[in-house]
Amino acid sequence: MKALVLAAGYATRLRPLTDETAKPLLPLAGRPMLDYVCDRIDEVEEVGELHVVSNARFAAAFERWAETRRGRLRPLVHDDGTRSNEERLGAIGDIRFVVERADLEGEDLLVVAGDNLFDFSLREQVEFWRSHSASADGAAASCVAVHHCASELLSLYGVVVLGGDGRILDFVEKPQRPPSDLIATAAYVFAGAHVALIDRYLAEGNSPDQPGNFLVWLHSREPVYGFVFEELWLDIGDHEQLRAADELMRGRLGL
Repeated sequence: MKALVLAAGYATRLRPLTDETAKPLLPLAGRPMLDYVCDRIDEVEEVGELHVVSNARFAAAFERWAETRRGRLRPLVHDDGTRSNEERLGAIGDIRFVVERADLEGEDLLVVAGDNLFDFSLREQVEFWRSHSASADGAAASCVAVHHCASELLSLYGVVVLGGDGRILDFVEKPQRPPSDLIATAAYVFAGAHVALIDRYLAEGNSPDQPGNFLVWLHSREPVYGFVFEELWLDIGDHEQLRAADELMRGRLGL
């Protein structure tokens, strides 16, 4: 299994902080938020390579970060060649870009956004995925980490409905009438056979942005499961959320 961290966005809601610094490299309690994500990936023993996709504006900064990071896996940085929000490939486009560039065809992928802060175990998510792949009647399976969400925020996220076995029965992006209180977070395990379907998904004219859009398409064709976790998860999208995350981490460290 290989891991891929999505870090090529332009985080326009966090300007001017992100004019000079990539969002995943912004500090939380003195460390780049990306460090916390990669610490979780390091715990997954099955992962043999760690890939990080950036854009051309910040690729050099990610390279410097990769050279100094201390962890089990040394990050391999990929520059997707874009220089503005208008040029961005989108999350699905970036996954395809790295799969092609790093020759990851056929590999199972653990894909995580580089701008989320969470306490749940990616190792447990991979174990959950393994157990459900074994019971999927021989079919390839993928999974996404899902979390209960306050009702007033549900329309901001992708909302999932799970069957009794944890399989996704419905997935709606930013619904006006949410069918459940479970939202998809940005941590995915994609079977290699499902990664190979990205070309077909894009060829059909579907959006290259937001992995949730791919899951909306995928779950109606292939088994996709929801790994439900109760631990902390923070979506760091604006200045207020960034400040709250920084204060949380500082409190934990006694700073």
